Amino acid sequence: MSSTLPAHLTLEELAQCSAPLPDVEVHGLDMGWYIVRLHQDNAVSLLTDQNGEAQRFTGTQWIGRALAPLGFTHGTLTWADATDEMIGTDVAPVSAQQRMAYGVRVAFNHTCL
Repeated sequence: MSSTLPAHLTLEELAQCSAPLPDVEVHGLDMGWYIVRLHQDNAVSLLTDQNGEAQRFTGTQWIGRALAPLGFTHGTLTWADATDEMIGTDVAPVSAQQRMAYGVRVAFNHTCL
């Protein structure tokens, strides 16, 4: 796989990535759904299913189960942007760099003591 991430990747394509692995963004949507975005060298790629649709997960544990075998140990949990349309204030969209900088780290592997 080339060093620049494509706009969309399946798990099978992601398994072909060589080191260094991209950074993982676990993006929380409404109603308990999560999608995965991969970040590398200012490129952002969406994890998709075989039909090209965003691969949706119902919890971070399912993301960990999918990505840990590929060598991923953690991701950054972020949330969907929200603005108050009733007030009408102009809010600039959050950049990919801001999402990753201010998200919450989540582990994909854990060791029981």
